Amino acid sequence: MPLPTKLPIAQLTRFATELFCAAGMDADKAATVARYLVLTDTMGRRTHGLAMAPLYLADIAKGGMALTGAPEVVKDTGATLVWDGGYLPGLWLMDQAITLGMQRAAELGVVTFAIRRSHHIGCLAALVKQAADQGFIAIVQNSEPAARRVAPYGGREALFTPNPMAIGYPAGELPVLVDICASITTTSMTRTKFAAGETFDHPWLLDGQGRPTRDPAVLEHTEPRGSLQLIGGQEYGHKGFGLALMIEALSQGLSGHGRADAPRRWGGNVFLQVLNPEFFAGAEAFEQQTAFFAQQCRDSAPIRPEQPVRIPGDQVARHIAAAEAEGVACDAVTWAALAACADQLGVALPAEETA
Repeated sequence: MPLPTKLPIAQLTRFATELFCAAGMDADKAATVARYLVLTDTMGRRTHGLAMAPLYLADIAKGGMALTGAPEVVKDTGATLVWDGGYLPGLWLMDQAITLGMQRAAELGVVTFAIRRSHHIGCLAALVKQAADQGFIAIVQNSEPAARRVAPYGGREALFTPNPMAIGYPAGELPVLVDICASITTTSMTRTKFAAGETFDHPWLLDGQGRPTRDPAVLEHTEPRGSLQLIGGQEYGHKGFGLALMIEALSQGLSGHGRADAPRRWGGNVFLQVLNPEFFAGAEAFEQQTAFFAQQCRDSAPIRPEQPVRIPGDQVARHIAAAEAEGVACDAVTWAALAACADQLGVALPAEETA
């Protein structure tokens, strides 16, 4: 089928749900994973939206993702929980944890999860948005103990992953959604650049000898393999290294599972904390401060007049509004991969439904 210009959110979500159901995933899990992937696309985070669906489906075919069941509760003190996700869909696991976290934070103020052996959890900003939209603060930190793509500061051997983290919180009209990682760029963006035959604008990677490079091929297509540069690069990479160590400790140390266990499956460990501002100075006081400073940043004099200062989350809101009004566009590579999956699983393409 030809690449459609844009598709309605509901139609695209239904299509993605049908793909995961056809692959054997529980219906509720399929719907949740599809919803988050499409939400991520509407937010403008294309590398972690429906582009992930063919990768998930390929891992399902290899037995890498569990499709049914519930997480094992390793420990539950009320305010703290440890879950073993058993490689269930990460987006579904996170949705379950955030929902439970908000319920308990309404009574306890702060609830903290350590989750081990989750499958990939997607775009962290899309996850924390769910809590921020309901007046809570959510902090997520994520590591992948089976993968090595970033070298420690001063080293040239990759030992850990980009280790993303995010925080979402209410701040007046729009929530603040901060989503960053310990490396300058991500694995997904590097793969996207390589597939497109492009190089980065700046030397955001290191080759196998530890030399800065713009070439995405060094991450997975050369020997010796290179790595992603830490935030701060060669000059100040110790800052990114420190961030990575914190995330490793909170996501792996607190969950009791990590690199020391030498896992081999694609997945992740998660630190999640949900906070209720009412248990501190109060929700009204919290938003008075966060909304004031967010607007102060927006109103500050920009370096370039045509590029005003924006708060993380502002652009997301604009992208979502546009997608709701106009639909969601798919790039040619993602659409071709989705079409191949649909053909293999016997699922009708969305375009066929409106032809």
